[in-house]
Amino acid sequence: MNNALAPFSCKYTSQIPELLSRLNCSLAISTYQAGKLIFISANKDESLIQLPRTFNKPMGIALDETGNKLALATKDEILVFANSNDLATHYPKSPNKYDGLYLPRVTYHTGPLDIHDLSFGKDQRLFAVNTLFSSIVEIDDSYNFKPYWTPPFIDKMVSEDRCHLNGMALQNGLPKYATSFNKGNVTGSWKEHITTSGVLMDIESNETILESLGMPHSPRIFNNELYVLLSAKGELIKVNKEAGTYDVVTKVEGFVRGMDVHQDYLFIGLSKLRKNSSTFAKLDFADKAQEAGILVVHLPTGSIAGKITYLTSLDEIYDIQVLPNKIRPNILNTIKSDYKGSLMTPEDTFWAKT
Repeated sequence: MNNALAPFSCKYTSQIPELLSRLNCSLAISTYQAGKLIFISANKDESLIQLPRTFNKPMGIALDETGNKLALATKDEILVFANSNDLATHYPKSPNKYDGLYLPRVTYHTGPLDIHDLSFGKDQRLFAVNTLFSSIVEIDDSYNFKPYWTPPFIDKMVSEDRCHLNGMALQNGLPKYATSFNKGNVTGSWKEHITTSGVLMDIESNETILESLGMPHSPRIFNNELYVLLSAKGELIKVNKEAGTYDVVTKVEGFVRGMDVHQDYLFIGLSKLRKNSSTFAKLDFADKAQEAGILVVHLPTGSIAGKITYLTSLDEIYDIQVLPNKIRPNILNTIKSDYKGSLMTPEDTFWAKT
């Protein structure tokens, strides 16, 4: 008898399926380590269903306000998908199974920019954190990228990852806050004091709001409040922008990165620490952070509402995106030819024979 666990096997607290059903949503997570974008959905309040799709080093995930357009940053491309409920219903391989189907519509050939966070903004503009060039950029079909903002301490836009700019939060449809691992201006300077040199910046004013942070990631604005993950401390913090201080909402013994909120619940990514990494070995909880998965936090109280833990295949998560009003969505990549039969017009949809 073969007792080996299947790929991407996970365990989860009993309330997770019921919570996703009650919230009427699914989750999308990116794992560059495993090369997958994974949709996680509830199955009749009783169990979880996963749908992993292969991509080349998937990182930031963006969903527009309608929920019908999804973008994914990969190693050297950004792919944009459009959802069709009708094509999902008539999906030839599994008709009447899915309530949404995200299909590839546009590929931006960005080149290997090490793009981290990704967001749709005002007028469907697509903004990205271009970590290689230490800048926030706009993505369109004219260039590999259009510079939007560079931290004031960076004196030249070059492909040197000088400060490890990684996180971005939008306000009123435009980039407003950013995180980086330090304020260095030379190649790889952020590695020297990586666990204590992080900063949170105001993009509009070029001011530094917080310093001496432990590997900040995933700045997000929820309910007009700014939250940030401190990966080196396992902390979710709420920022007081005016005072330049913060409060710890919750703390875990793990490397936290990637988060999204839906109603009162915050979904946070957990990653295993790489055992062969001299950087991660410096963290206080290095021996304890050996789980990868998703932590669910009840935001009004800061209490833990549930957890998903991966047992195989997945060690690191970069981003999490809630898919509202999707109970069982699907997505097709461009590696297989299935997507080529999907045809959409403003008025109708068709599945053509391929």
